[in-house]
Amino acid sequence: MPKPPASEADLKAITIGEVKKLADKIHLADYSPDWVAHYAREEQRLRAALGERALRIEHTGSTSVPGLCAKPVIDVVLVVADTRDEAAYVPALEAQGYRLRIREPDWFEHRLFKGPDVEANVHVFSQGCPEVERMLSFRDWLRANPDDRERYAQAKRDLAAQDWAFTQNYADAKTAVIAEITSRACAGRP
Repeated sequence: MPKPPASEADLKAITIGEVKKLADKIHLADYSPDWVAHYAREEQRLRAALGERALRIEHTGSTSVPGLCAKPVIDVVLVVADTRDEAAYVPALEAQGYRLRIREPDWFEHRLFKGPDVEANVHVFSQGCPEVERMLSFRDWLRANPDDRERYAQAKRDLAAQDWAFTQNYADAKTAVIAEITSRACAGRP
């Protein structure tokens, strides 16, 4: 279930620290095979920090889809037992240099950490959260379906050319095309 569009007040309510406005347009880079190595490094660091508390770690987002343009930010899904039990994982991640930036109790109890040295967003969800499977279905569908991969890439390019106050506004604007493609992915049809 996609999030509703965020206003500046919405962003301030969920953001830990300063809400940063965009100074320029969204930058999309052509696919880079380096993104796989950047993800592997983040996965290794997360596993070292959390051990068995990391129930699942997946490379998601556009950098996980060969051939797809993307903001050069590695998106990682991290599944823990319960995101609300921050004492069980936040100190270990912070000790590795991750910074908790977003806490969304009204959207799957989602937490978002920024990476310590690589541009990375670590999305933390609780075990059993349906959003994880939705995100992975979308990723896997784009990997296997070039027409939808190109449809999504074109939507991203069109939206990136516009002016946005916040990166989240750009992300929210992709909701319709993501929902359309995800519905096909979940139904397993072209």
